[in-house]
Amino acid sequence: MLSDYRLEPCRGCKLCFEKGEEACPLKDDRDVLIEKMLASDGIVFASPSYMFQVSGLLKTFIDRLAFFGHRPRFFGRTFTSIVVQGLPFGGQIGKYLNLVGSCFGFKTVAGSRIVAREPMTEQDARKMDKTLAKQSKRFNEALVGEGRPVPTLPMLMGFRIGRTTMRLELDDRSRDYRYYSERGWFDADYFYPVHLGPLKTVAGKLFDAIGSRMARNRKK
Repeated sequence: MLSDYRLEPCRGCKLCFEKGEEACPLKDDRDVLIEKMLASDGIVFASPSYMFQVSGLLKTFIDRLAFFGHRPRFFGRTFTSIVVQGLPFGGQIGKYLNLVGSCFGFKTVAGSRIVAREPMTEQDARKMDKTLAKQSKRFNEALVGEGRPVPTLPMLMGFRIGRTTMRLELDDRSRDYRYYSERGWFDADYFYPVHLGPLKTVAGKLFDAIGSRMARNRKK
């Protein structure tokens, strides 16, 4: 339960991006939770729907982990999510959490959206149990499965444009630049070895070209 930990809101200073997460001026329980995540094979983010978005506390936690979006490191681990709400709206919450998991490097399993009013009826309870049983099976299959997923076009685009602009605009003074350089990502097809196929191979080169053009335009 995130409420059992002390988490301060991100100040937007960008020091975690530029110098590294250890430079964050907020000294709370963020790193305790990160250690738990790094020690886990799988992660589940669960939240009620608060005004058609995750709870403020979960959003605060995700914001404090934003540097993982720049420097993903959860490859080989599995992620899923559970959203609970009283009305059948807000499907975008699950999509948002899937995107967060993918950006952090997780193998993302489609989450569940539990819709039930209070007090919960027996029918709602049976439906919830059935939904979670199916999700548990998908999650377990992903946990024990071998191999890493082939990136979608949006994920490939994010990697290729991001790393190309980073290579042309940053240098060794940037933690992001050093992170990519140490892992050989500036010369890689993707974050990890993967067969892209003809279409995505061509798309990757196109995304590289777009990234180069974006970097040149910013220098003008």
